[in-house]
Amino acid sequence: MNSRENQLKAFDRLLTIMDELREQCPWDKKQTLQSLRHLTIEETYELGDAILDNNLNEVKKELGDLLLHIVFYAKIGSETQDFDIADVANEICDKLISRHPHIYGDVEVIDEEDVKRNWENLKLKEGKSSVLEGVPKSLPALVKASRIQDKVAGVGFDWEEPQQVFEKLEEELGELQDEIKKQDADKIESEFGDVLFSMINYARFLNINPEDALERTNKKFIKRFQYLEQKAKEKSKSLQDMTLAEMDVFWEEAKKI
Repeated sequence: MNSRENQLKAFDRLLTIMDELREQCPWDKKQTLQSLRHLTIEETYELGDAILDNNLNEVKKELGDLLLHIVFYAKIGSETQDFDIADVANEICDKLISRHPHIYGDVEVIDEEDVKRNWENLKLKEGKSSVLEGVPKSLPALVKASRIQDKVAGVGFDWEEPQQVFEKLEEELGELQDEIKKQDADKIESEFGDVLFSMINYARFLNINPEDALERTNKKFIKRFQYLEQKAKEKSKSLQDMTLAEMDVFWEEAKKI
């Protein structure tokens, strides 16, 4: 691995390149915080894909892309005299020191749960009116639900045992079935949401990231379905012309790969 000196040199090199691109490249010159936003979100998802695939070479590349965006935002901030990369780095350093009094102060903790509780309590002392203020409104619903549950659990609003959560899930499933029988679309949607929320909560108690779990299933389904498509193509058939029984043969083959 690189020495701290080489790490700092590499970062300085990136800052220099960013300065040059911002001054000389037509595309880079016209970018704004707003125009970069959707690209940053895309890069974040690409990093997530690489992590799920455990492709460390791609993780390295995608981290570089995200780092470029951070440097880009800081460069734009410096041009408006609002902040620069040093301000960004010092801000997070100050926050980390403040939020870790068990490392940089005299607070004692027993385990990671104590650390999480202290973190949320410190945020409230810093002026937050709710522990849920830190959950971005634009997060996808599944990720948002997971973060909400993490946040409230951090201040002690939580179930005590996984079995309690599972029983709550069963209760929500029963309520969903009741509304399905009544055929009230609005209430069905509401109860379906409650089921999903309970499932996500149960995943937390099983130490499973629900977003990762669902994405793994997405990838698995895509792989198997594309195998099915390929096999149909080899037999000069379209899926529309095949029976479910015929497709199921290839599907079972795909599950063994």
